[in-house]
Amino acid sequence: MLVFFRKRYFVSEYTPIDGNIAFSVNASDRGEASCCDPLGAAFEGCLRRLFAQWGSFCVRHPGCVVFLSLAFIAACSSGLAFVRVTTDPVDLWSAPGSQARREKEYFDAHFGPFFRTEQLIIQAPHSHPHTYEPYPSGSDVPFGPPLAVDILHQVLDLQTAIENITASYNNETVTLQDICVAPLSPYNKNCTILSVLNYFQNSHSVLNHEVGDDFFVYADYHTHFLYCVRAPASLNDTSLLHDPCLGTFGGPVFPWLVLGGYDDQNYNNATALVITFPVNNYYNDTEKLQRAQAWETAFINFVKNYKNPNLTISFKAERSIEDELNRESNGDVVTILISYAVMFLYISIALGHIKSWRRLLVDSKISLGVAGVLMVLSSVACSLGIFSYAGVPLTLIVIEVIPFLVLAVGVDNIFILVQTYQRDERLQGETLDQQLGRVLGEVAPSMFLSSFSETVAFFLVGKYESGPQERQVAVSWVSHKRVEAPPSPLPWSDVCVPAGGLSTMPAVHTFSLFAGMAVFIDFLLQMTCFVSLLGLDIKRQEKNRLDVLCCVGGPADGGSIQASESCLFRFFRDSYSPLLLKDWMRPIVIAVFVGVLSFSIAVLNKVEIGLDQSLSMPDDSYVMDYFQSLSQYLHAGPPVYFVLEEGHDYTSLRGQNMVCGGTGCDNDSLVQQIFTAAQLDNYTRIGFAPSSWIDDYFDWIKPQSSCCRVYNSTDQFCNASVVDPACVRCRPLTPEGKQRPQGRDFMRFLPMFLSDNPNPKCGKGGHAAYSTAVNLLGNGTGVGATYFMTYHTVLQTSADFIDAMKKARLIAGNITRTMGLEGSGHRVFPYSVFYVFYEQYLTVVDDTVFNLGVSLGAIFLVTVVLLGFELWSAVIVCVTIAMILVSMFGVMWLWGISLNAVSLVNLVMSCGISVEFCSHITRAFTVSTKGSRVERAEAALSHMGSSVFSGITLTKFGGIVVLAFAKSQIFQIFYFRMYLAMVLLGATHGLIFLPVLLSYIGPSVNRAKSLATQERYKGTEREQLLNF
Repeated sequence: MLVFFRKRYFVSEYTPIDGNIAFSVNASDRGEASCCDPLGAAFEGCLRRLFAQWGSFCVRHPGCVVFLSLAFIAACSSGLAFVRVTTDPVDLWSAPGSQARREKEYFDAHFGPFFRTEQLIIQAPHSHPHTYEPYPSGSDVPFGPPLAVDILHQVLDLQTAIENITASYNNETVTLQDICVAPLSPYNKNCTILSVLNYFQNSHSVLNHEVGDDFFVYADYHTHFLYCVRAPASLNDTSLLHDPCLGTFGGPVFPWLVLGGYDDQNYNNATALVITFPVNNYYNDTEKLQRAQAWETAFINFVKNYKNPNLTISFKAERSIEDELNRESNGDVVTILISYAVMFLYISIALGHIKSWRRLLVDSKISLGVAGVLMVLSSVACSLGIFSYAGVPLTLIVIEVIPFLVLAVGVDNIFILVQTYQRDERLQGETLDQQLGRVLGEVAPSMFLSSFSETVAFFLVGKYESGPQERQVAVSWVSHKRVEAPPSPLPWSDVCVPAGGLSTMPAVHTFSLFAGMAVFIDFLLQMTCFVSLLGLDIKRQEKNRLDVLCCVGGPADGGSIQASESCLFRFFRDSYSPLLLKDWMRPIVIAVFVGVLSFSIAVLNKVEIGLDQSLSMPDDSYVMDYFQSLSQYLHAGPPVYFVLEEGHDYTSLRGQNMVCGGTGCDNDSLVQQIFTAAQLDNYTRIGFAPSSWIDDYFDWIKPQSSCCRVYNSTDQFCNASVVDPACVRCRPLTPEGKQRPQGRDFMRFLPMFLSDNPNPKCGKGGHAAYSTAVNLLGNGTGVGATYFMTYHTVLQTSADFIDAMKKARLIAGNITRTMGLEGSGHRVFPYSVFYVFYEQYLTVVDDTVFNLGVSLGAIFLVTVVLLGFELWSAVIVCVTIAMILVSMFGVMWLWGISLNAVSLVNLVMSCGISVEFCSHITRAFTVSTKGSRVERAEAALSHMGSSVFSGITLTKFGGIVVLAFAKSQIFQIFYFRMYLAMVLLGATHGLIFLPVLLSYIGPSVNRAKSLATQERYKGTEREQLLNF
């Protein structure tokens, strides 16, 4: 009976032999034995024995283990020879299966890719507004500063100089003529130049053209300008000048594309001129693409060096943003290297436990720390190599983020292993390999728990994120082509997520795959190569040989290695842990963290969505000036194309009425619905009536016009400018001939319309305007896909861009329904080039919840299993990690960090790093058998807190602080701020909140584990602590 009631004690595996920390089995916190206790104890024992035997093997055979590890690293890293880096923003941020990506591919396949654009925004800061007085009568008309005739002449000189720019590529001369868009080529090789000077045929003489006498000027450039802004396609301004307005390239120049800073439609009040040079894009021809890029480089250099005190010029070429990003990245390379160097230096020094200055070079572990860091880098290289073998492209965000993640995970494990050994004392008769094996058996399950849960979480996210830096493009448009502009953030409250499932983010997918593999390989290397190297380093230390210079002997005294405790460990054990877990302190901690959580939940929907692209530019970049001017002067939004897919019957009267917008067409036809939407532009964000090829075709073919003519002998097309009696009207001046063409007649004359160049006698020729808008099938025997183009209203913020895309899709869906196309195999969809970049923001909230939810779910399952089926412990870990993630959103709101793909990657990473802060302490709590939850929490925090603090918090903090000095705003915001937040939140939750939470609601003692621990120490030196 005395034996039965006697208290029995045993020592935790995290306790040094000389510690007086004994744990009571018969304490009040033992709880009731559950059916999972024996299973958990058996699983725990199996893991312990497995890692102990493996650790002993690695220490006994270091040469073999290190050689095989190096061979594995070499084999995996050699895959880097096949590495492919994805820099195309479409591949980075838009999944191949997304709606916008499919629509983009359909549009490109049927109508060709969008053009490259070079654009200038010009102001006249020293010029003043002037007033034009029409002759003989009329109200005075004010004209803005850049519309003074002397300024227009200077701008024309600049425009002509740009046209004459030459570049060299492969010893060949490249001119604008070689790469520009010339829609009427080969008949008219003039480049498309969207400029107000095209109203004057890009000619000084036309600009100076005036009609008058010695006393009055009857008509001059003012007269012509006022006419052309109202009728840009006119071939005769009907004034005394009789000059054409149509551009020299054969197309109209819309005033809202070439003028800026005016009010309402008073184009004469413009305060800026906009000149755009569309350039052909060559997606599949690298040689031609590089020729265009060479000319763009010459263009940039020319404008940068152009001097005219009367003009202020903001400009951008198609390649400008990528060039500036590269320049900025190169400028921050030194900062990033210093950041990693600080972390590496700390790790190398902090691993050692220096007992005296005499043994400084013996007790230090610089070489072991360097080896640990090299393993982290090797795991990253192996991950990149493995996926390069598999053909998975690499992204810049992987290179920037994954080393930080793996360093956090890997260094923490290294500190836990080394510091646990330093606090341990070799048992009597125990060899080094047995001791290291025993230590590894104690700590490896915890390391395995954190690493494996992170690996599974990342792989699951990578699996569900199907698809292929780092750059996001917001697009503003001129004419048919894009000009990149900075989007602004979007409040969550403005996001309406459509039904139909989650979108995918290739950047998150790629990061998750690479990160999961890197973390897993890093754990394998730690369990093999690092354990062997640790054994070799201990042997070196025992032989009193210097660190790094291992062949040189050290001081003769202190030859044996004694168990020792670091100052940080003693601080956690003697001061910090008892203070934190005092009865009066614990409620305060809970209240503070619940308050922070409540605040973060309250501001969740206030975190902005989007990425202001100006953040990705250096402060001294000329592109910043362009972004500012674009936002200030732009008066037209991006063009939007309503595409009617192949399959519609245009030859029947019913089919025509469903599409056209003229007399006799349906009230709810395609063109009419877009026109109606343009009347409600504040809501629909459709700014202008659509250009309709079918209505212009009907006007062109009318017998009343002189446009459609054929040779009566050959039936071939005869242009309206041809004077030949053999040319007759296509259709007779009869009631039947005045009706719309149908059937074969419709298809007979349509190719003629699409090939007809505008001329003074017929400005309706469709070659320039519609040659790419209509797909002809079977040598002109049928009509395939077509589009009807209009423009969005001015879009400046991400909210504007996203709302415009949603409203356009709503309009297109309604058109599809009213045309009765549902289920027909073809439909109407809207397309604008920015859709493919902004579609991610429609579902970014769902994507965030989904990705973080999958990560937490994976962590929960792995934690349940690896903690020996401790269900409640897994719940506590996941609740704490979830609190960290929610608090991250609170910091994002406070610190102005928007939610986008870059920050989502960081959030997924913070989920992984949070495991490191929580899992080790939770496992130490579960294996501890102290008398109460408070005592167990204090023991867990004492023995694991110092390793977690020194392994993650201090390591990361030094490197993160350096990032604050990066020149790049995007580094300062999305890396310095978010990294600092995730480390501070992780440390505070893991080292303050979690121990207190465990002291209140932590799991009870596992009795089966307690008995197993007692049995494990039976017959050893420690048995005296178990029975007394």
